[in-house]
Amino acid sequence: MGNKIVVTGTDTDIGKTIFSAGLVGALGAQYWKPVQSGLEGETDSQIVARLSGRPVLPEAMRLNMPASPHLAAEAEGREIALADLAPPVVDGPLVIEGAGGVMVPINRRKTYLDYFADLGAPVILCARTQLGTINHTLLSLRALRDAGCAVAGVAFIGDAEPDVEQSIVEFGAVRRLGRLGMLDPLRPETLAAEFAAQMDVTGLL
Repeated sequence: MGNKIVVTGTDTDIGKTIFSAGLVGALGAQYWKPVQSGLEGETDSQIVARLSGRPVLPEAMRLNMPASPHLAAEAEGREIALADLAPPVVDGPLVIEGAGGVMVPINRRKTYLDYFADLGAPVILCARTQLGTINHTLLSLRALRDAGCAVAGVAFIGDAEPDVEQSIVEFGAVRRLGRLGMLDPLRPETLAAEFAAQMDVTGLL
């Protein structure tokens, strides 16, 4: 698993796909989303392809309903097994993005946390800087470590909150990878520039 790194978050819709696009570009990596739930509009894989210009691999499972993967699969009379989500073999780095937060169910018995533990790859935890993030981030860090996952660091997303970010770093005993602000306009060139200026991803792999 030396060429793989996982990106997860403390919640859904916090910007981890945008972060993943920046990370893929910075590492010269390929991108893979194991399960895509919700096919209306632009998918996460399409967003990363558009913003990074890097290779994006097909999802292992594509589900119509925009919901937790276990519910989206059940709506189609299917069940996802962890064995269905074996990462593709690639040359060079591979960024694997989860869905929602670390405890999102994959099926009625397993969550993404179980999947990450099975992968054995280092995990980056994306955390928004809004109110409540200290609790959510520290709980997610504890869950990851209790499951045996190696946490590579926390990437903050949103407006600067230095005291909040430092509290998470201290209480969580975790590396701060940087903070990705909200970009307007959000384009490949603005994302690449902001990521290079604000994020330190040296030594992740």
